[in-house]
Order: sequence, then C-alpha cells, then structure tokens
Amino acid sequence: MATREANAGQAAVATVRNIVLVHGAFTDGTCWAKVIPPLQQKGYTVVAVQNPLTSLADEVSATRRMVALQDGPVILAGHSWGGVVITEAGDCPQVAGLVYLTAYAPEAGESANDAAAPYGWTEGQKQIRADNEKFAYVTPEGMQENIAEGLPMAERTLALAVQGQSYGPMFDEKLTVAAWKNKPTWAVISTKDRMLQPSMEEAMAKRMNAKTTVVNTCHMVILEDPEDVVMVLDQAAQQALSL
Repeated sequence: MATREANAGQAAVATVRNIVLVHGAFTDGTCWAKVIPPLQQKGYTVVAVQNPLTSLADEVSATRRMVALQDGPVILAGHSWGGVVITEAGDCPQVAGLVYLTAYAPEAGESANDAAAPYGWTEGQKQIRADNEKFAYVTPEGMQENIAEGLPMAERTLALAVQGQSYGPMFDEKLTVAAWKNKPTWAVISTKDRMLQPSMEEAMAKRMNAKTTVVNTCHMVILEDPEDVVMVLDQAAQQALSL
C-alpha cells in the first residue's frame, strides 16, 4: 500500500497543471474559446495572454508576466505568430514544455519573416496590408478564405470582426534565444494551412525534434480541430516533467 501511495504521489508531481496560451497576430485571446473549457474540465488551470501586438518585446513581456502568475510549472503554447513569442519567452525555468500549433518556430537570430522567407509567401500572407503607421491587418478575403476558411461562415465573419492590428515591423524583429533547444517540444502541423507554409511547419518541427501531430485543417486549427489540440496539450502536460 505504501508503495502504491508513493507512486501515486510521484505521478502527481510529474504532471504540469498550468497551461498558458499565446495567440497569434490578427486575433486575440477569444481564439482559444474551444480549447480552454475542455482543458479546464480535465483539471488544468488555463489562461490566455492578451498580447498587445505592438512589438516582440511587448509580447514576450506580457507572456512572461502571465507565466509568473501561475502556481507551478507551465506548458506554454503558441499559435501562429505566438510560436515566435513562446520561442523567446519560453526560456524561463517555470516553463516545462512548449507546444507549437500551426506556428512559427524560429532559431535565435531569426525573425518570423526570416523563418518564412525560404518557403515562399502564402495566399494568406499576400492578403496582409498595412496602414500609414505600419500597423498590419488582413483583408476580408485573407481572413475568410486563407486563414479561417475551414470554419462555418459565422465564425469566419467573427474572426474578421475581432482581428487585432499587428505592428508590421515586429515580424522582422530577431529572436535572442530559441527556448525549444532546451525544452520538451510538441508541434501540430496542418497540411491545408494557407497562412503559414505546411512545409515550413514540418521543417521547424523536425529541427526542434518535436513530437508532431499532423492534421488536415485550415490555419485556425485551434478552432477547427480543438479536440486534437486539447489532446496534444494534455500529452505535453502529462509528459513534460519526465522528459
């Protein structure tokens, strides 16, 4: 009996109970609406960072503040541009593992644009525009046909309505660290992604030696296939401290 109790205690210690979610550009924390409740039902404490979309430094600071508020180890997950943020912010000791969801995963010294350039611009990226103050936004065609095209039209329209303007120069800001080099890492790749090249996602997952799940969704995998996203996040939380 004592042995079973001891083993149970060790299992409890080996499970991360906190998950911090980092959204991408042109969106906000509501994009996690289908992921958060199932994770909470599994007993996780889940929070979504509301990124300012004003610079990489601002994004990283907001994410690190949210990580610091958690009681214990954290799984840090990023979607799309959020992968850049977690690559830089994920080097703090409290982060036990990283999850990349149809996301950039640059090397130290690279920017998001550096990482994407060898793979060519996607149809979604061609729909990005910028105003006179260098804040970028996506056209209705870009959002509805190249980012969220796998969702019901009502959800595509909502994604367009709530999109956040993103400061264009932040996509050229170079990272100073690549946290995936020292953290257990998971990745979800979509073969139908029209915003980020699936070949880029695949190459980055391979470079990170990430545990990889392949799905057939649009870029917004977190809304089109939340079940698989929750499964991967749950796996990361269960396994990160033992790797």
